[in-house]
Amino acid sequence: MKHLPNICTLANLFFGCIAIAFILDAPSHLSTTNGEVFYPILGMEQMYVGSLFIALAALMDVLDGFMARALKVSSNLGKDLDSLADVVSFGVAPSMILYKLLWYSYMAQPGALDAPLWATTPAFLIACFGAFRLARFNQTSAQQKQYFSGMPIPATGLIVASLPLIQWYSGKHDFSRILTNKWFLYALIASLCFLMVSKVKFLKWKAPGNGIAAWWPQILILAALLIGAPFLNFAIIPVAFVIYLVCSVVYRYPTVDTGL
Repeated sequence: MKHLPNICTLANLFFGCIAIAFILDAPSHLSTTNGEVFYPILGMEQMYVGSLFIALAALMDVLDGFMARALKVSSNLGKDLDSLADVVSFGVAPSMILYKLLWYSYMAQPGALDAPLWATTPAFLIACFGAFRLARFNQTSAQQKQYFSGMPIPATGLIVASLPLIQWYSGKHDFSRILTNKWFLYALIASLCFLMVSKVKFLKWKAPGNGIAAWWPQILILAALLIGAPFLNFAIIPVAFVIYLVCSVVYRYPTVDTGL
């Protein structure tokens, strides 16, 4: 029983690796009908499946923490293993999604064949900043009992993973021009990287107190998800994130008694 948390952590890593395989398997090439006019093709179905595996990895990430607390087991091995799994599932896998979307953005422009490869490399900053965020957390986790210092990397992973899902289920809402716009993608990468390594306090799902006064952000986020999902489908995920960010900033965290 004591190994169940680590098994869930390894499942997190396993699903993250599968996500990367599907995302990289998504066709990305230029096609033409007359030998002169080229247009880009990006396999959104494979990226959609990859996003679902990132979501499964996030579920395993939640379960390993829940089981560790329920079984009252913890170890440095489990802590390091969790970080290694997270950097793959919520750092590398989302970077692959952004890399593909940036490629599509450049290939859809005139002169696509002359687009430099380095223009897509900022996508991998998500993995780099995420790794730094995890390393810092491992060194300061004792001081983050009531909140996260900087945005947790699973939140970053889920936000990026929502992009192919939004595209796939856009329906009457056409988000293609926005989600494949290079400047939007660059701004998203910069924002997520900054938030991960910032000292902004982010709420944990378990409130540091009891009653509505302590739990109102979680209630608000859950209500937004339940009410907004039927209208926005997966587009509700970034909306819920914005609510999470605002609530984290305005929330009054209890003062920790240092005993001095």
